[in-house]
Amino acid sequence: MKHAEDVIIKPIMTEKSYASIAEGKYTFEVAINSTKLEIKNAVEELFNVKVLKVNTMRYDGKNKRVGVHQGKTKAWKKAIVQIDTNPADEKYLSKGGKETKSNKKYKTEIEEISSAFGTN
Repeated sequence: MKHAEDVIIKPIMTEKSYASIAEGKYTFEVAINSTKLEIKNAVEELFNVKVLKVNTMRYDGKNKRVGVHQGKTKAWKKAIVQIDTNPADEKYLSKGGKETKSNKKYKTEIEEISSAFGTN
């Protein structure tokens, strides 16, 4: 199993991704070989939020040229993670059929990203 810090590389802040924060969608550059489940678990562990959905996109490296030198930019993967902005208490049935609530508290936004751009 991978560590959460190895899965999430950095947040991506563009005009489009910044506008989608109001809907609870955050954009990250992630490890190219990570799965949606690994991304979900990493975001929940790092930011203490409840993840509803993960969409991923792979980008291949582009051919670039500077003078006579040719090369290729690196391939990378982007993940758009939708978090639950109104998390309810989790309920489950315990032994004997008794309903029990989970005492885990989730945040409604990722403050580390939001505060860097003054949305609070």
